[in-house]
Amino acid sequence: MRRIIASTYATLDGYIDNPHLWSMEYNSPDALQYALDLALGADALLLGRVTYEGMAQAWPTMGGNPYGDHVNSIEKYAVSSTMDAPADWNNSFVIPGDRLVESVTELKNRPGKDILVWGHGRLTDDLAAHGLLDEHRIWICPVLKGSGEPLFRPESVTPLAHADTTTFGSGVVVLSYRPVTAAA
Repeated sequence: MRRIIASTYATLDGYIDNPHLWSMEYNSPDALQYALDLALGADALLLGRVTYEGMAQAWPTMGGNPYGDHVNSIEKYAVSSTMDAPADWNNSFVIPGDRLVESVTELKNRPGKDILVWGHGRLTDDLAAHGLLDEHRIWICPVLKGSGEPLFRPESVTPLAHADTTTFGSGVVVLSYRPVTAAA
């Protein structure tokens, strides 16, 4: 069975909004290699509507390198209760919000590599609540933001088990946790 891994950037004080404004300076060569390896280990992206719409505007023009080419080539699934059709981004599909559990269960049961989730919000909470999220990989950047969108919400409450810690030369630390109910 394929794993679903939620990978997101957060500030040291736990905020996730606008990572392009505070995370880019920490893209050290070792962190970039880790990100590439994580992406190459996946053959699908599962995104909430807001994250999908933002990514679909930017990513189609980000080819010409192994990371961008891979992301643009794999299947992308936007989970939405309001979107009728996906954006013009190669291999994109819409999963209706009311079909999340059955659609994602079916995706997990297909043969293939891991499924990545970018962003961290209602989608990750819903996946975790239904036992579909296998791992959180939280990229903690050594910066304090002071306010913004928090990494977790009251709906996020779930017990986790530490799986791994990876530290990069830039000071970024990736903390990997698995919900205790997820398959190892």
